[in-house]
Amino acid sequence: MTKQEIVDIVSEATGLTKVETETVMNGVMGTIIDSLANNNRVELRGFGTFGIKHRMPKKARNPGTGEAVYLPERFVPTFKPSKLMRSRVNELINK
Repeated sequence: MTKQEIVDIVSEATGLTKVETETVMNGVMGTIIDSLANNNRVELRGFGTFGIKHRMPKKARNPGTGEAVYLPERFVPTFKPSKLMRSRVNELINK
């Protein structure tokens, strides 16, 4: 599902225009990104938690060429789904 498909569904459900819905969605996503950039956790009850994980530098290997590649220290966004989301997805997939 793409962002535009989500905008279409939410717009239909709420009665907002697609432009208004996309503006709200962009605002929500921008706020989450800004919070993560400031090293803050974002918890959306019933959905999940976004966070940042620190990765140490390491030496890796390019699987195509086999050559050694150095990966620098970095911060990686993470997402942990809520129990409600996990159980709902499992219910629907296992039907």
